[in-house]
Amino acid sequence: MALLKRLVLKPTTIARCLGVKPEFSWCRGAGVAALPTRSGTGENHLSFRFRHVRSLHSEAVHGESVEVDLNRLDGEDTGIVEVQMCREKARNSLGRVFVAQMRELVANLHHDTAVRVVVFRSMVPGVFCAGADLKERAQMSNPEAEHFVHGLRSLMNEIAALPMPTIAAVDGFALGGGLELALACDLRTAAHTVQMGLIETTRGLLPGAGGSQRLPRAVGFSVAKELIFTGRRVGGEQAQQLGLVNRAVEQNLSGEAAHREALNLAREILPQAPVAVRMAKEAMNRGIEVDIASGMAIEAMCYARVIPTQDRQEGMKAFIEKRKPKYIGK
Repeated sequence: MALLKRLVLKPTTIARCLGVKPEFSWCRGAGVAALPTRSGTGENHLSFRFRHVRSLHSEAVHGESVEVDLNRLDGEDTGIVEVQMCREKARNSLGRVFVAQMRELVANLHHDTAVRVVVFRSMVPGVFCAGADLKERAQMSNPEAEHFVHGLRSLMNEIAALPMPTIAAVDGFALGGGLELALACDLRTAAHTVQMGLIETTRGLLPGAGGSQRLPRAVGFSVAKELIFTGRRVGGEQAQQLGLVNRAVEQNLSGEAAHREALNLAREILPQAPVAVRMAKEAMNRGIEVDIASGMAIEAMCYARVIPTQDRQEGMKAFIEKRKPKYIGK
């Protein structure tokens, strides 16, 4: 993967700091992000703290534009990485180039021990991911379409298999494959204004990238059947009530409330022992698929892998010394 590092001030940052909804999307480059924080006096005016961000992306091949980018946060947020979806003209629909670039980034993340939390977000206003690229899909033969969906299902499995916690920040429409992408993440935040749904039955299809399996595990069997049979869309508040998302928040002027809430959630995970968090994820993900006795055995194996870590010793020492632990991920 080619690396590109540039220092600029993002135009979206300027717009959002001024409380103005940006009329453009940004996916490349690196810069300084200004985050509004309340003053220590409790007054209503805003001050700003700055964090450096670095962006990595695959070099465009044969004139292809960058449709999925990687943004590594620095400073206090070091360890948080954002997967930025920026296929603006097609509303982040799941086309060949988009899927290929997403697959490459996810494959690189899988073995990156410096990453503690991954946030999937859209850089396109009003949409998380619109699902399948139906215009592109219409040009495929039946075997080609079947092969493509198989690859899409594989990509969602790869996202679900990432060893670190993943969060989908849903600030806009998440329909069909877009919701399946969010379901492949461990946690989800959503703005109240969003629309989410597995709408494939309204198009003569059924969810083919994991939705028929992950939705019942998220909201329960009966509710999932109702949502899939009817192709119904739900808003952010109802999604939270159903257990489809972990947190739902009022949308803000810049249209990124779910992203900010996802960062808040990521920052709660960030101080915890990385190896312990990864092993907890593995124990839960593998244990949910088997009977309770087998699940207990999986938990024991994961626990055994934490025992010899330096972080476990640091956790015990910090507790005794009544201070915050400093975990290094070893």
